[in-house]
Amino acid sequence: MKSILITGANIVNEGKITRSDILIKEGIIFNVGKNLSEFEADMTIDAKGKHIFPGVIDDQVHFREPGLTHKADIYTESKAAVAGGVTSYMEMPNTDPQAVTIELLEEKYSLAAEKSLANYSFFFGATNDNIEEILKVDPENVCGIKVFQGSSTGNMLVDNQESLEKIFRECKLLIATHSENDDIIKENLAKYKEEYGDDIPMKYHPKIRSEEACFDASKKVVDMARKYGTKLHVLHISTAKEVMLFDNRQPLEEKRITAEACIHHLWFSEEDYEEKGTLIKWNPAVKTAQDREGIMEGVLNGNIDVIATDHAPHTLKEKDNPYTSAPSGGPLIQHSLVAMLDLYHQGKIRLDQVAEKMCHNPSILFEVEKRGYIRPGYHADLAIVDLNDPWTVSKENILAKCGWSPFEGHEFKSKVTHTIISGHLVYDNGTFNEEKKGERLKFSRKIE
Repeated sequence: MKSILITGANIVNEGKITRSDILIKEGIIFNVGKNLSEFEADMTIDAKGKHIFPGVIDDQVHFREPGLTHKADIYTESKAAVAGGVTSYMEMPNTDPQAVTIELLEEKYSLAAEKSLANYSFFFGATNDNIEEILKVDPENVCGIKVFQGSSTGNMLVDNQESLEKIFRECKLLIATHSENDDIIKENLAKYKEEYGDDIPMKYHPKIRSEEACFDASKKVVDMARKYGTKLHVLHISTAKEVMLFDNRQPLEEKRITAEACIHHLWFSEEDYEEKGTLIKWNPAVKTAQDREGIMEGVLNGNIDVIATDHAPHTLKEKDNPYTSAPSGGPLIQHSLVAMLDLYHQGKIRLDQVAEKMCHNPSILFEVEKRGYIRPGYHADLAIVDLNDPWTVSKENILAKCGWSPFEGHEFKSKVTHTIISGHLVYDNGTFNEEKKGERLKFSRKIE
């Protein structure tokens, strides 16, 4: 493997920005310091004027493989990830077939080993009756267990209270939840269908998948996790009210209950449905501007620990349907880091906070082995960014297989210029080197 010397960079890492060089050997960060040009390297990258972040770790994506590859696949979506500075991802189990047995889960790992340009891990899917399989999951090789409380793509709904309690009581591995109350959603949907039929105006999506539905389900799992001491991570918080369910008084290493915010809930609001329509239809729904601001406040004050994407592509043909037929979800992973850097340019978040929520904290929360930081001895996963190189999202530069983005037409102020994964320069100003694939994430966990 080629050694790489990166010179003159502004390194965004562990709460500060420092001007340093980085030397990479055998896929590992060998040294970080000033004036490392005395060391010989096979390749030198002049990063003067640029900023280097640890590679982004996205803890919630849907890459659709196996079974749904007309929308996306591991190769195309990992390529989009790499172009966006995302070096590692954790993918969800609602594929076809669903990853609800150890055998099916390992089949996904085999696919990724052949195809993924980024590092990878896959969640194991919980059902009402697979607790015995859940207990077989190896905590050193799998990121966590996924529980759907609200029916979503694939309809993996754990709706049996006894089953849910048993999972929370017996599972020692991190449980990540999609938390929406399905009964409340069904009741709301029936009311709007009675008035509009299937062609419900999109503006009512946050009324159907309502604040009440989200808060009720999130509170339920938080209470259950406290009861059983479960390690719980609540995904894609969509309301300001939910933010207060989570604690900011403990360091993340000591928390048993944590939360995630997604790019779309930090960017869009219900005012955008008129222009974007089903392109911003997600579950949970994008809600009010007040919710958006409340979620950002939670990110900044520590109630919310991680920023991710819930990258979940569908084709435009699928999206171009009446409300009840248009699926929820959209592509985001290529633009997640630059979107947060736009919020930095707007004065809403600091660069070190972006690194904390997108790089450091996913590593801490999931106990990822030697990734998420720029430290000697760690895997060399890095994203080099020009903070002042504007570019506009267009169909010509979208890499997700579905070929569209809710950001299409938007001019981002920052650009990812290089992405390095385990010491391999996989992305260089629009050019990919696919000789080396990503690696399976390992986890340094002590499970009692």
